[in-house]
Amino acid sequence: MSSLFVDRAAALLFWGLTSAVSAFAAELSVPYVPTPQEVVERMLQIAKVGPGDYLIDLGSGDGRIVITAAKKHGARGFGVDLDPQRIRESNENARRAGVTDRVAFYQRDLFDTDLGEATVITMYLLPRVNLELRPRLLQLKPGTRIVSHDFSMDDWKPDAHVAMDAKDKYGGSGGKSDIYFWVVPARVAGTWRWELPVAGKPRAYEVTLEQRYQVLSGAVRVGDRTVKLQNARLSGEEIRFSFTAGVNGAPVKHEFRGKVDGDAIGGSATLSGARIEGQLQWNARRGARPAVAPRDTGLRLSQSSRGAFN
Repeated sequence: MSSLFVDRAAALLFWGLTSAVSAFAAELSVPYVPTPQEVVERMLQIAKVGPGDYLIDLGSGDGRIVITAAKKHGARGFGVDLDPQRIRESNENARRAGVTDRVAFYQRDLFDTDLGEATVITMYLLPRVNLELRPRLLQLKPGTRIVSHDFSMDDWKPDAHVAMDAKDKYGGSGGKSDIYFWVVPARVAGTWRWELPVAGKPRAYEVTLEQRYQVLSGAVRVGDRTVKLQNARLSGEEIRFSFTAGVNGAPVKHEFRGKVDGDAIGGSATLSGARIEGQLQWNARRGARPAVAPRDTGLRLSQSSRGAFN
């Protein structure tokens, strides 16, 4: 056998071993860090998980979030993780907990996972992954609840944020945990119109809403006057706002509460003033929708650089 052939064979062997070690190192560059059980319990409590929920855990680790949701709260759902060892562990943990009829675990890329069935999404991911996921999460059905351990969504501010001590964090050394909670908001930006019978005659209203995630602002036109909205709130499909406008020369406070259904809102309007007091049925319709704002963008991460703490 020629020395040239031996040298080439040795080089190929060295290259193969080096590639395998590099790939293994890349996979391990994101540590497996389980969510402390006390944090799991608090996450599920904040999201108000119950028997009617379908929970999807992204980066599910040993399956503790999905299993706890099923065993203690009666929910159904599944978890996804890239590590086959974690999937085997999760299935065994589910068997021991007696919840295999309500949960499942899949070795799957979370970015290739259909999230449409979820009423609750849980995750303990890296900040960059949260941001890459954000556009997909915002496309979910309004009212879907999202809970993240330790990492936020940048300028999508949470609806609730809880900081707590977690004595079992980092293998028992303890530490602080942050829990972030969001409700996917309905899309309400645009111009809405309706009429109300006020003081014995129909009165036309036109409100223009501006939206940044769940934060609303805008103004309403009543007759020939325009006034700013007050106390505008959006939580999933639930919307509320108020304003004060003149009716027959006297100020009347208008308070609206309703549920968004596509281009319609149905709910109630409460009017209170010196000569007007009462509650009316409220039904609004949206005109032509505004141009859709550019979707969130982010780096598309290679599989080896994505990671989850669980």
